[in-house]
Amino acid sequence: MKQLNTLVFIVEDDPMYQKMVKYIMELNPDHEVRVFSKGRDCLKHLDEKPAIVSLDYSLPDMEGAEVLKKIKTHDPNIGVIVLSGQQDVATAVNLLKEGADDYVIKDNETKDRLLLSVNKIKEKQSLVNQVNQLKQQLDQRGEFRKNIIGNSRPMEYVFSLIEKAVKTDITVSITGETGTGKEVVAKAIHQNSSRRKGPFVAINMSAIPSELLESELFGYEKGAFTGAQSQKKGQFELADGGTLFLDEITELDMSMQAKLLRALQEREFMRVGGSKPIAFNVRIITASHKDMAEEVAKGNFREDLYYRLLGLSIELPPLRDRGNDVLLLAQHFLNEFTKANGMERMSFSEEARQKLLDYPFPGNVRELKAVVDLAAVMASGPSIMPEDIRFNSARSKEENFLHEELTLEEYKERIIRHYLGKYNNDVLFVAKKLGIGKSTIYRMLKEKDLRRSASVYA
Repeated sequence: MKQLNTLVFIVEDDPMYQKMVKYIMELNPDHEVRVFSKGRDCLKHLDEKPAIVSLDYSLPDMEGAEVLKKIKTHDPNIGVIVLSGQQDVATAVNLLKEGADDYVIKDNETKDRLLLSVNKIKEKQSLVNQVNQLKQQLDQRGEFRKNIIGNSRPMEYVFSLIEKAVKTDITVSITGETGTGKEVVAKAIHQNSSRRKGPFVAINMSAIPSELLESELFGYEKGAFTGAQSQKKGQFELADGGTLFLDEITELDMSMQAKLLRALQEREFMRVGGSKPIAFNVRIITASHKDMAEEVAKGNFREDLYYRLLGLSIELPPLRDRGNDVLLLAQHFLNEFTKANGMERMSFSEEARQKLLDYPFPGNVRELKAVVDLAAVMASGPSIMPEDIRFNSARSKEENFLHEELTLEEYKERIIRHYLGKYNNDVLFVAKKLGIGKSTIYRMLKEKDLRRSASVYA
């Protein structure tokens, strides 16, 4: 990419010094030089964003100190070198205090001093730009963490991909189980990208009947079909200049896949009933709880559309693979719920925290939020206790139980954990319920270092 030239303003009313300073500045071929004879003329053109201003101290219309002050007020990052025919230490000190980068005397050494000052200013500006870029990257990371809670290794990788996604307009495809936060990630990408000032429009493909999806995406003209009493813009038009989030993209039927592919290839579409192509400028982010490649292999999704949409792929980890993120999210949701409902601040007891960590959360983050909200309502005090936490997964018990494919010993441990939590850690009752000796439970508790999870009622 071609590097932009450094714009340099020279403000000098003496024709001889105008030519001399211009010659010195143009020794660097990367400099683009503009010359002004009056201070006010220079000030009128500051919107052109000069990087450096060579400013004569004695001008016919304004004092150099006044011009300096107005330049620095407009943009403190503009480098200003004041040139003067007088070697006045007091004046030089005052000008440096007002923001001048250097004070150069007009004498035989002007050329060398001026070149040295210019180089120092450019080095300083380069460092400032690097610091600002790093700050912007850190700010973006901070923004992600305001909306996406977690510091587990899988989530750190997700954050690294989001940081890459916001730097360009590349298409992003997000996959992950239901409830892992795909739309939250899509919004984070949009809000930290160059399109942040544009609209973020989300549409769930599975929520709209297939016969209505074309008009929903592309809009329709008045009279296009019965009931079309006026023109309607589709989601592509509404998202123009911003981001269009196509959720559950794999639910599109083949006919609609072909129309979407054509629109993406041509970067234009036609409203239903229309005859005029409409160009669009949107960034596409897709999401699905299904593996798109597998859907292609099964013949359910067009291969050409798959490659058109793939772009940067981000796979969100299920909550059961995120370790202590469960506790971070749980406390976050608890804080949100108590604040929204005017309740006192609450926290989880150690036993309640362990109960949350032991559960696989088949409904992922969405299920965790529902569990936490209910626990806050059920709690009798400022601490959430194990009995306040209730799991009512909509998935079958068998699916939840077998999901992780554990060893037999691990399944035994999981069963004992479940019943101890369900029956208030009553070891004797659980032993009878499971038809095993209580010594078996004690032994397993000791071997697995789980004694903290149970109180003995023998």
